Amino acid sequence: QLQLVESGGGLVQAGGSLILSCAASGTIFRVNIMGWYRQPPGKQRELVAQVTRGGYTTYADTVKGRFTISRDNAKNTAYLQMNSLKPEDTGVYYCNADVRPTILPSESNYWGQGTQVTVSS
Repeated sequence: QLQLVESGGGLVQAGGSLILSCAASGTIFRVNIMGWYRQPPGKQRELVAQVTRGGYTTYADTVKGRFTISRDNAKNTAYLQMNSLKPEDTGVYYCNADVRPTILPSESNYWGQGTQVTVSS
């Protein structure tokens, strides 16, 4: 059974840094796009950053210049380095990935269970 397992959330003061990790495990032929989403309290889930298998990245305007997404294809793992954190970055952060489980040309989308990030002012 394929899973995305996040780690690295926690409580940090404004201006601090955190790094999140997301590891895909299970039956995997190829992991394509990997991304991080977040859901602030009382708000809808929003895209934070994405990275393609080839390393092309996109970011939400609110995190550009502060967050960096990266990945290790050999480990099927994505990372989100978060610097200069602000209270408005608080929320549950979810990993998302498009995964091709077998050599067959069929891809499915998966979500992690989420990890809490809290930034205090």
